[in-house]
This record gives sequence, structure tokens and C-alpha cells, in this order.
Amino acid sequence: MGKVKTEQIKRVANELITRFPEKFSHNFEENKHAVDALTKGTTTKVRNQIAGYITSACAPEDDTANESSEEEESVEA
Repeated sequence: MGKVKTEQIKRVANELITRFPEKFSHNFEENKHAVDALTKGTTTKVRNQIAGYITSACAPEDDTANESSEEEESVEA
């Protein structure tokens, strides 16, 4: 529970990532300020949801790869 995002949040976040990829990173606080500057008229809750979705989308991919390989190693042992 807690990872469900509405289509609007995903659509806006994906559009921002497509248009301004250099403005976002895996840091939530920086993303929050970038979303605030790039979108006008959003509430604090919506801004934070968009920034959170962008943060999770920009997370380093190798972290998830390391977790899955560790799980496979423990299963094999």
C-alpha cells in the first residue's frame, strides 16, 4: 500500500522527465524544488507526489540489479 499513483501524476512526471531530464536526479528535495519551479498551480500534495514519482523513476538502476542478484545467490545456496 502506498505505491499507487494516479494517471495524472505519472503523465505529468513523465512529461517533465522527457522535457527537462537534466533537472532531475535521485534526490527528492532537489526534484521537489524543480517540480515547483516547472509547474504552476499545483498543490503541495500533488507537487510532492510528482517529485516522489520522478525520484523513484530516476533511481539508480544498478541498485535493483544488485538486490535481485543477491536474492538469486541466496536461493541457490
